Order: sequence, then structure tokens, then C-alpha cells
Amino acid sequence: MTPIEVLVPKAEAQAAATAARSVDGVQMAVVGRDDADPAVVDVLPTDETVDSSGTVVVDAVRVAVEDAVSGDVGITGAGATVEDYFTAVYDKFPYVLALIAAVTFLLLVRTFRSVLLPIKAVLLNLVSLAAVFGVVVFFWQEGHGSELIFGVSATGAITFWLPVVIFAFLFGLSMDYEVFILARMREEDDATGDTSAAVITGLGRTGRLVTSAALILFFAFAALASAPGTDIKVLGTALGVGILIDATIIRALLVPALVSLFGRYNWWLPVWLARIVRVEPSPLDPRPQSP
Repeated sequence: MTPIEVLVPKAEAQAAATAARSVDGVQMAVVGRDDADPAVVDVLPTDETVDSSGTVVVDAVRVAVEDAVSGDVGITGAGATVEDYFTAVYDKFPYVLALIAAVTFLLLVRTFRSVLLPIKAVLLNLVSLAAVFGVVVFFWQEGHGSELIFGVSATGAITFWLPVVIFAFLFGLSMDYEVFILARMREEDDATGDTSAAVITGLGRTGRLVTSAALILFFAFAALASAPGTDIKVLGTALGVGILIDATIIRALLVPALVSLFGRYNWWLPVWLARIVRVEPSPLDPRPQSP
């Protein structure tokens, strides 16, 4: 039960309750307290208002009450909190994501002296995050395995603050692995001019480090998932699965495969972009590549 609490002028409390009852998705609306000004009207929705679809009822109640009373109207409760969070965070998230991607791209251009590698790093990070959110929805929200492993039935929704926290943790951790591997590949290519050899040496020199770091983090997040709170379990499993996906499928398979596929174009940085980021340009290497 996630009641909506509506604050209205004392004289208009009954009118507000009547207006709230007329909203689809509301099963009850009563004046909970009218001995103070403003008065409180308790509105009980039919379904929980804990996700983006449930907050539609909150909006409808707000509009109905504002049309019915002439004074100020305040809305609070779980649904209003979720709606405010969505407005403050998720409505602006595309801009935040674009800013993070742009800053990450520029920093990686300076690090790798490349155009293609930073683009690939950002895109693969987003692919990894999308896979993690898919696993979270499948496992927790739809309940495929959550009750078997943790004794928790399908949650039906993911707590509104979790996706942002998961994104922040995994984006940073995933980029660390990317820098470890590709920096070593870049060093080897500068020395030999052979992309295939750079991939082999880069993985050989950094593979154990990345695998060990990933295992340490995985077990730490697995321990976090043993906490009693469901939200902490979701966070721990999401981070643990994300680390495994990133260290195996993304960094051990896709990254070296794409670097090998793109060959000498991995290391290309035009003069005009090099001037902007204040590093040495990296023209296409004319030396032949090994198969």
C-alpha cells in the first residue's frame, strides 16, 4: 500500500477528497486530518505507485484536486517521491550521459592518441550496462531465479534510485579495465607497428591482472548481495554480474576481436584533433600488418 497524501486548505478538504475518488486507479480517499490548516486527504490507489507507470495515478490525482479546489495543493507519499526523483534525475539523464560520454571520449583520446578506440570503449561500456540492466529485470523484476537463490519473489519493479547507482559504479569500473588493456596494446603497437602482435602481448600482460581484479570485485559484490535488504541484494548482484560480463565477454572477447579487426585504424589520430587535445598526432602506420 502506497497512499498518496494531499495537502489542501481546510475548508476545501471534502471537495478534494471527492475529486480524488473520481480518479481511475483510486479505491479510497478520505479526509485524514482536518483540525489543522492545511488539511490532509489520504488517497489509497488500487495499485502500488512505485514505478513510472504507477505515478500516472499521482499525476491524475494532482490534476483532479487542483481543478476542484482554489487554494494551494501539495502532494506527497511514495508515488510523489518517485515522480519527483524521475523528474529531477531521469528527465535529465540523457544530457548527463552525453556529457559523461563526451568527457570520457576526450580523456581517452589523450590517453590512447586514437579516435576509434575511445568511441569503441564508450559504446562497449553502454552495451555492457544494457546487458546488466537486462539481467536485473529478468532476474529480479520478473523473478526468474530470485526466489530459488535468494528466497525473494519477483519484485515487479526496480527501486528508482538503483539504476543510477549501478550505472555510476559499472561505468567507472569497466573503463578501468579498458584503460589497462588498451594502454598496453598501444605501447606494443608503438614499438612494433603490428596490431596482431599488440593484441596478443596486451592480453598476455594484462589478462591476469584484469581477471584477478574482476574476481576480487565479484566476490566482494557477492558478499554484498547476502545482506538482508532486497535493494542491497539487487545492487550487489547487478554489480557482480556486470563485472563478470565486462571482464569476460567485453574485455576478453569483444575488445581484442575489434582491435584486430580494425588493424592500423585503431591508432589513427588526425592532426586537427591532436591539436585540440594537445597531444602528438598519430598518422596511419604504413608498415605491413601480420595476419
